[in-house]
Amino acid sequence: MWFDRGHKDVAFGDKRRETLTITDRSHHEDGTRTLVVEPDALMDFRALPYPDETFYLVAFDPPHLIRAGQRSWLAAKYGKLGKDWRDDLRQGFAECFRVLRTHGTLIFKWNETQVKVREVLECAPHPPLFGNTAGRKNGTHWIAFMKPNAGHQRRP
Repeated sequence: MWFDRGHKDVAFGDKRRETLTITDRSHHEDGTRTLVVEPDALMDFRALPYPDETFYLVAFDPPHLIRAGQRSWLAAKYGKLGKDWRDDLRQGFAECFRVLRTHGTLIFKWNETQVKVREVLECAPHPPLFGNTAGRKNGTHWIAFMKPNAGHQRRP
């Protein structure tokens, strides 16, 4: 998603650091594809290792699959949500807003192949400002939030 992940202001986090070779007949003649996950820091999006109000901008691209086989290329590349995915996403959104400065921007990416974006947005503590409506054909949504000041009412 980043044009320059090596930019000095970018911190890329993932809960894993690994190199995987996955079966994917569409990629190489031998029917495999290699995936390298090299985050700047190992972290869980439900418990970010940063102080409150650290960032002006956070990009949140959590796993979006709830069903995938053990050898799934998409699950290997993007991860897979657990059975408590709603709670996990609630915690993830809460952490993103916690590390954002007041009036900071959260960019949220979601592919609704298996879970509709409206179900996921119910997990967010604040309503989004705007985003694209990609529809079922594309399925990937980009949604922008702004962290309100402390006096702003959270939505019910």
